[in-house]
Amino acid sequence: MKAMVLKQLARLEENSTPLELETLPDRVPREREILIKISACGICHTELDEIEGRTTPSRFPIILGHQVVGRVVALGPGVRAFKVGDRVGVAWIFSACGRCKFCLRGEENLCYDFRATGRDAHGGYAEYMTVSEEFAYPISEVFSDVEAAPLLCAGAIGYRSLRLTNLQDGQNLGLTGFGASAHLVLQLVRTLYPNTKIFVFARSETERAFARQLGALWAGDIGEESPEKLDAIIDTTPVWRPVVESLKNLERGGRIVINAIRKEDTDKSTLAQLDYEMHLWLEKEIKSVANVTRRDVREFLELAAKIPIKPEVQIYKLEEANQALLDLKARKIRGAKVLTIE
Repeated sequence: MKAMVLKQLARLEENSTPLELETLPDRVPREREILIKISACGICHTELDEIEGRTTPSRFPIILGHQVVGRVVALGPGVRAFKVGDRVGVAWIFSACGRCKFCLRGEENLCYDFRATGRDAHGGYAEYMTVSEEFAYPISEVFSDVEAAPLLCAGAIGYRSLRLTNLQDGQNLGLTGFGASAHLVLQLVRTLYPNTKIFVFARSETERAFARQLGALWAGDIGEESPEKLDAIIDTTPVWRPVVESLKNLERGGRIVINAIRKEDTDKSTLAQLDYEMHLWLEKEIKSVANVTRRDVREFLELAAKIPIKPEVQIYKLEEANQALLDLKARKIRGAKVLTIE
C-alpha cells in the first residue's frame, strides 16, 4: 500500500517535505480488528504538533492522520460490529485500557494507556489501516467521505469543548480562532442554543467574514474587545496570546475552554502579561480539553447527521499532504483540509 510516512521530527521552515511517499506491506487485521480501505483523511493542526515535536509520536516511522473515512474490506477473527462493505470512521482515540478508573467512569480520554491514531498507531495518510472494531464508527449517508472526515476530530473535539463550557441557551459564546473546529462548533451552537449570540475572534479578515457568513453576530481581531461580555469562550488556536486576550472579554464567573493538545512555545512570554485582577479575578476559569472519548464521537456524529452539519472542505490528494500541511501552517484556512486517497 502507499502511505505518506514521517520518519523523524522536522521544522517546516527548514524542511518543507517531512512526509515521504512510500510503498509498504499490506495490512492484515488481527483478532477483532477491521481492515479499512481509506478514501479520505482530514488534516489537523495536531499533525503539525507531531511533525515539529510538540506532541512527539511514540514511534518512527509513523503514518499520521486521525480523521479517517473508508470502507471495511476485511475482518479479523471475532469481528461482530461491522461487515465487509460498511463505511466507517476512525478518530483520535485509537484505544484505551478499558480497566482503569478513568475508563470505568467514561473518561477514557484521561486513560494512562490512551493511544492516539496517527501518533501511537499508524493512521490515515495511507491507502489502508487497521483498527479495533470497538474504536470505529458507522458514517451516515448524509455525508460524503470528505465531509465526514473533519467531523471525526475537528467536530468531535469541538463538541467536547462545547460540553465543557457549561453553556446555557441565551448566554454569550466566544470563539477564538476560526478554523476546522470552530466553524463546526458555530453550526452546532446555532442549532442547540438558538438564543445564544456568537462572537468570533480571528486574525484573518477572510476567517472573520466566513464566521459572519455562518451566523456569528460579531467578528473581530484577536486583540479586539467584544461588544458584550462573554459567558464562555472556546479557544482553538495553537498559541497563548488569544487566551490572554480572551480573558479580558470573559464575564465574571465565566469559563474559557482551551481546545488544543499543545500550545506552541514560541510565545511563552505572553503568559508573563497575565494580570490577575484584569484576566482571572472574579472566579473566571480556564479549562483544558484532553483528547476525546468514544461517546463524544458517537454523539457528535449523530447530532451532525440530524442537523445536518456540513463542513467546508479544501481537498488535496494523498501525495499533496506536505503542501496541505504547509498551507495549514501558513494559516491558509477556510474550514477543514482533507486528503483524498484513490
